[in-house]
Amino acid sequence: MDAFSLIITVVVVTASGALAPGPLFFAAVAHGAKSGARGGLIFSVGHTIVEFSLVMLLALGLINLARDPTLELVIGVVCGTALLVFGVLQIRETLAPKSDQPSKWGIPSKNPLLLGLLFTGLNPYFILWWLFIGVKLIRDSLAFASLAGVLLMYVAHVWMDYAWLTVVAYLAKKGTNIVGGKGYRILMTAFALILIYYGLDSIASSFLL
Repeated sequence: MDAFSLIITVVVVTASGALAPGPLFFAAVAHGAKSGARGGLIFSVGHTIVEFSLVMLLALGLINLARDPTLELVIGVVCGTALLVFGVLQIRETLAPKSDQPSKWGIPSKNPLLLGLLFTGLNPYFILWWLFIGVKLIRDSLAFASLAGVLLMYVAHVWMDYAWLTVVAYLAKKGTNIVGGKGYRILMTAFALILIYYGLDSIASSFLL
């Protein structure tokens, strides 16, 4: 895998996770309704502190095992299956009728940095995503260029968090409902189908190694 292919894969696979509604998303909406884009940007910084630490811990744990054939098979099959499951669940959630109700999450603090830390670190979906899907991206990055590859992968991933949360907070201040939009649902369904494709490809590729 070359650098361009790695970046494209990271952007496509992680977009579904970055753009999906969750605790951090709704907290950014609720806080952004008052603070606007600045609040979303600070949310992203808090998110990055937790996420980058988790990514590096996983990378350091895998660095000596990245070339193990058995581990490659296990990661390929497990992560491929996780991609399939996440893709199917995302399609179901995207197509189900819902409304944007950020207030249900409650905002315990006026500090967006603290909220970014809390809503990231205490989000089980976030942890599971990196353990079962992100770990394959980390493994591929290590195989490409060791820890430098992981840094490249993370940069290709994290800019989407900053862009999305900043835009979400800005639109919330303008009173725009994002989740209920038809275009948003079509986009999320498309990303879910891509997740399913990568899941099938990961499983198939694992048995062809």
